Amino acid sequence: MNKISEYRKLSHDEIGKKILYKKETLFNLRFQHEIGQLENPKKLQVVKREIAKLKTILNENKTQ
Repeated sequence: MNKISEYRKLSHDEIGKKILYKKETLFNLRFQHEIGQLENPKKLQVVKREIAKLKTILNENKTQ
């Protein structure tokens, strides 16, 4: 099962909490990247895409 189908099963509040958690993670990754401690910069892109997926699902639920 992929993450999108798992995210679609979550409630509105759960998706909101996941978005907040991912944003905090992104902030920490950016900070690590700036000070040179981030070993894999690809993580930044992965987290950004996960936030976008969650926001897309949230907007789809609003329009339905």
